Amino acid sequence: MSEAMTTKSNPLLSEAYRIPFHAIRAEHVEPGIRQALADAQAEVGAVSDEVRPASWDNTLGRLDRALEKLSRRIAPLGHLVSVAETKELRDAYNNILPEISAFWSSIPLDPDLWKRLEAFENTDEANELRGIERRHLNKTLNEFKRAGATLPTDRKNRLQALQVELAQTQQKFSENVLDATAAWELLVTDESRLDGVPEAAKRRFSARADENGDEGWTLTLDYPSVEPILKHCKDSELRHEVFVAYTTRCREGEHDNRPLLARILRMRDEIAHILGYGGFPDYVLADRMAGTAVRAVSFEQDLTERTQPYWQRDAKQLSDHAKSLGLDTLKPWDVAFVTEDLRKTRYDIDDEILRPYFPLDQVLKGMFEIVHKTFGFRIEEKQIDEVWHEDVRFYEIYDESRTMLGAFYTDWFPRKEKRQGAWMNNFITGGPTHIGFAPHLGVMCGNFTPPEGEDQALLTHREVQTTFHEFGHLLHHCASRVPIPSRAGIHVAWDWVELPSQLMENWTWEREALDLFAKHNETGEALPDELYSRLIAARQFVSGWTQMRQLALGT
Repeated sequence: MSEAMTTKSNPLLSEAYRIPFHAIRAEHVEPGIRQALADAQAEVGAVSDEVRPASWDNTLGRLDRALEKLSRRIAPLGHLVSVAETKELRDAYNNILPEISAFWSSIPLDPDLWKRLEAFENTDEANELRGIERRHLNKTLNEFKRAGATLPTDRKNRLQALQVELAQTQQKFSENVLDATAAWELLVTDESRLDGVPEAAKRRFSARADENGDEGWTLTLDYPSVEPILKHCKDSELRHEVFVAYTTRCREGEHDNRPLLARILRMRDEIAHILGYGGFPDYVLADRMAGTAVRAVSFEQDLTERTQPYWQRDAKQLSDHAKSLGLDTLKPWDVAFVTEDLRKTRYDIDDEILRPYFPLDQVLKGMFEIVHKTFGFRIEEKQIDEVWHEDVRFYEIYDESRTMLGAFYTDWFPRKEKRQGAWMNNFITGGPTHIGFAPHLGVMCGNFTPPEGEDQALLTHREVQTTFHEFGHLLHHCASRVPIPSRAGIHVAWDWVELPSQLMENWTWEREALDLFAKHNETGEALPDELYSRLIAARQFVSGWTQMRQLALGT
């Protein structure tokens, strides 16, 4: 079958800018990805077999184009596995994953390709490179070396086998988390056990029970279900049950991840040792600011020592307040409840007081207006059919000259077939070309509090921060004008990649910015000055405790 016919019949091979997500099915996965891999392998082979003198265009440039095209074809599949997984899609993905992993790991291990890159490195053209082109060549050569390009054949073979097995094991780990999260439900039949839980959350729990044909309130391990229980429920035993279920997922039974975790750690260390590093942390950190595992641990130890007095201050505050609530000992499942109660006691503010001021559509509109005022970008929503779920929305970004910089999808609410957390991903890395600007394409996903019926979703201030955070990543991607895709957008030094997102988060604390979107969903009233003052006053509340928790996660 010709590539043209294959492209026409298999949506994974579509060249359309807007990805036909609505048309992608499990049966497209294996033939489509195998065709994509075969096309990429043919191009890589052509680079290695080229008989003309090595040049940018026939060596590094051609390799870049081949790998970028493959990435573009594979990205929709990885995304769908994260947001719209079915058994059939999972099976198809797992069937093709070893071939995907084997291809990517083979690139730096290909001796003929490495010789070709070395040949180009020694040309006059390469010696005259400056700026981003010079950086790209240097980075590519270093990445090949770090990935094993100079290893003997037997070590290369072992390395590739490990990388394929590692990819499969990590995928199984992720699947277990998704399945364990989806499998757990708790039906509460006594409403008094939900005393303190916001009414909106109780209505969601009741609706879930109705969907299951039950009477009562069904709790799940989606975070919009877990959070109101841990923060607001006065029943300590129910908090304990939900906390334990949430934090001990995948520790036993059919979804037990402990053996997988041990195997992942062993494989990572063996990979690092093959590549000449003392361990996996040293391998990962070698091209980052920390440099080595020893230096990273020393940095965290220093932060821990500096944080200790503030953590002790906060721990005492929380323990004292817990006693005032009748809790003699502050247990892990009590921390969020006690913290929220103390915050409300001290500052007269909590998530539920603020939530009516943050309807999702209004937050997005205000965020887009901030970007327009700051950068001159205009964001326009478009109604399209090519989406993976009815919740998905699509937007285009234009600069002041009406050049389309990019577009993005949003998918904000939890589903059983969707992984947890919030993230931004890129599908297409565009940028300036010889025929004009090629638009970027990305996505923002979250697991926010879902709307009730036809009403808008009302966000917590933390969810507003998360929206701005992910949009910072999205802007970083879509505003990039770097002409080499693998060095453009979010493909930057790892130590820097969070900077744009952190900058965007800060707008959610600024009065002038909040005035653009923080308006009551029923009355249209702007966030009152008194409430804003209380929000700012509580900004650093128990920050010592919070930072120590992050440090604990890092060690």
